[in-house]
Amino acid sequence: MPPPSPQWPRYVEFAPTVLVAAGLTWDVFSPADYWGDPMLIAASVTAGALLSLRHTLAIGATIIVGVFALTVKDGTADNAVGHLELFNTFFAALMGVGVNRVIARHGRHLDVVRTVAEAAQRAVLPAPPQRIGPLTIAARYQAAQSEARIGGDAYAVQRTPFGVRLLIADVRGKGLGAVSAVSVLLGAFREAAEQEPDLTTVADRMERALLRESEQTSEEDRLEGFITALICEVLPGGSGLRLLDCGHPAPYLCHGGAVRALESRDPGLPLGIGMLGAARTAPDDWPFPAGSTLLLITDGVTEARNDAGTFYDPAVQLAGRGPFRGPEELIDVLVRDVERWTGGPRDDDMAVLAVGRQAEGRRTLRSGGNGTDR
Repeated sequence: MPPPSPQWPRYVEFAPTVLVAAGLTWDVFSPADYWGDPMLIAASVTAGALLSLRHTLAIGATIIVGVFALTVKDGTADNAVGHLELFNTFFAALMGVGVNRVIARHGRHLDVVRTVAEAAQRAVLPAPPQRIGPLTIAARYQAAQSEARIGGDAYAVQRTPFGVRLLIADVRGKGLGAVSAVSVLLGAFREAAEQEPDLTTVADRMERALLRESEQTSEEDRLEGFITALICEVLPGGSGLRLLDCGHPAPYLCHGGAVRALESRDPGLPLGIGMLGAARTAPDDWPFPAGSTLLLITDGVTEARNDAGTFYDPAVQLAGRGPFRGPEELIDVLVRDVERWTGGPRDDDMAVLAVGRQAEGRRTLRSGGNGTDR
């Protein structure tokens, strides 16, 4: 039996059975004939929408048998009134089966679309490596609605001659246009991150790639389209962080039970609006202590609101929850906490990238005492 739609309580799957019992009981005790028929029709259609074909047929058969027993009881089984009542009941059962088949066919089509979307999402946004040197890495992407599997949030991890470089970004908009922008963005990042020694030049090359791509779009899309991004460089050996903020929410450094927002001194403009002519800001340097975890997020986290309209603040809500065993556990706690905070569907997609720097003692233990990862 397929479960009911996620927005409905679990007990609604028993509604058809309750309607059948209520309708037949009404027909038995009502002074007028067959006043319970509307409930029986509703039971058949509701079963088709909520239950499997087998259970829909069972509900339909129960209704037909019940109404036939009533016509025998009332002495109308062999006249036009009884025949018409049985015909109406049979037609209601067929309606339930028809509804069930339409929904099943729609579900199969939706499964195909989801599969294609998931394949596209994995191709555009592959899972990052779980470990690079002293760093452990985890990532999570969650669409705002359970039916969606693709959107405009993006992340990337790249080992380069200048250190491990990270990107997290949020494309304005959704759908295929956003996916196309993500593809261009990630391609430009991977190439520039490998070749350019400083993050400002990396961002400039990403900007140029996006502007070239936007030449194929309308003027309105060029003016309104932009991408917030945060580019991070973990210095060789994991000794420190260098962050370049392009209009994106700040990352958080989790160390022990403390959670600190790494706010940029001079946040820059988002990518894709270079025609405004503003100079790119300089990156900020931050320490990255051993045993700490860097948490990069999109605004699907920081703009999640509770019933009172209060925005979710990771620095407040995650404080005192650590230390976490690793990036994966930190992401699990964050995602569950955001879902608890909103109490329902979110308004935006949510991408999270967490990078942990292993404590020196653990690295030494794993490397057999020589202080390097195997």
